[in-house]
Amino acid sequence: MKRRPASLAVRLTVSIGAVITVVLLTFGWIVERSINNHFIQQDVDELNAVVQALKHTLATLPPDIAPAELNQRLANAVSGHHNAQYRISSDSGAQIYATSGSNLDRFAQIAQPVDKITIDTVGIWQDHGETFRGAVLRVATGSPSHPRILTITVATGIDFHLHYLESFRDYLRIITIAACLIAILATWLAVHQGHAPIRRISREMRKIGSDQLHIRLEPKAVPTELVELTTSFNGMLERLENVFRRLSDFSGDIAHELRTPITNLKTQTEVALSQVRSVEQYREVLYSNLEEYERMAKMLSDMLFLAQADNNLLKPELVKIDLQAEMRNLFDYFGAWAEEREVGLELVGVQACILGDRLMIRRALSNLLSNAIRYTPAGGIVTAAFGVESAHIRICVQNPGPAIPSEHIVHIFERFYRPDASRQRSGEGAGLGLAIVKSIVEAHGGKIRARSTADATVFEIELPGAT
Repeated sequence: MKRRPASLAVRLTVSIGAVITVVLLTFGWIVERSINNHFIQQDVDELNAVVQALKHTLATLPPDIAPAELNQRLANAVSGHHNAQYRISSDSGAQIYATSGSNLDRFAQIAQPVDKITIDTVGIWQDHGETFRGAVLRVATGSPSHPRILTITVATGIDFHLHYLESFRDYLRIITIAACLIAILATWLAVHQGHAPIRRISREMRKIGSDQLHIRLEPKAVPTELVELTTSFNGMLERLENVFRRLSDFSGDIAHELRTPITNLKTQTEVALSQVRSVEQYREVLYSNLEEYERMAKMLSDMLFLAQADNNLLKPELVKIDLQAEMRNLFDYFGAWAEEREVGLELVGVQACILGDRLMIRRALSNLLSNAIRYTPAGGIVTAAFGVESAHIRICVQNPGPAIPSEHIVHIFERFYRPDASRQRSGEGAGLGLAIVKSIVEAHGGKIRARSTADATVFEIELPGAT
């Protein structure tokens, strides 16, 4: 079973919560490092003060000072640094002086002497459960004629600092966890509140039913991030409204178109059965009924063709087609009918070839030509013109006759559309011809448009040329 994706609120809360947690932890780490460095710097300053005091004392000692007085001066050399411990030894390692209670021998042996005490040169060690920070220095004392190299080991206890840092870490952990929880809760509330426009739009969408497709969402009443969604939804509603309207009109038109032949069939059959008739009379009734059946069959065939076009099921079988040759054959086919209506047929333009489905193209041209002949007044001429423009073929079918108003010309390719009284069908066709032409042209990757003036009506087709 496919797992449902996490909600946007959960995703945003987790993402922002993770970022806040990382930021707080990083900030806590920086604060802890800063405090620790501050303590180290304090210890370094204290150790440097002790070393400076010892250097000063050693520099003022007379050469022949007694051991007791030496110990007394070195013991009193450092004042105010009760936490400090130090050890002074000769170059050979013999101890000269050490503070009471200290045990710096081990550190003096393992530590590397340094020239200056800094944060980077101090070391840490433990002795009898206590932790110290210290350093070992070599200093030159005595007169230039009798120089002496002494080793000073100095240290200070840092247990108080370590205990403070440990308690600070515990406190920081609690603060960080509490801050993260509060931040995540605040983030979730903010995200939930931020999604309020989405929930409001969803409620408005749920109110829209099939009988309320005229309703539109107001893009200006939503946040900027939702304008595109609102516009897309309004566009979808508009398309659905058009489809529903077309379906409604289509159903009404079908009922209207089928009612006439069915009524004719019913009436003719009732009349035929109302009294005894001869075989010849029954044959005439059957022929008349057959015409109505053929009309309904053609209508259903056209509707099925358009349904296939709507569902992209038209798959042209491409062959090379000479359009002028096809139009000449159609001129021969419609010649008698055009002559009966006193309409002339004229073919102009250059030879034009395309790759297309021969039957479909023939049907499209036939529909255009028959439509032009039907609405051309006696004495008029229907013109079929072909031209080549770049990689496209242009086909124009023009006929004189009543102009189609501009408000109707945009709907001329819709099914069952009736522009005006001058173009009403008088028992010929079901009003699907131009819709079929448009479907065929689009299935071949082309375009069709119509324009009408007081002088003529022109249907213009543009198709990709044969390469």
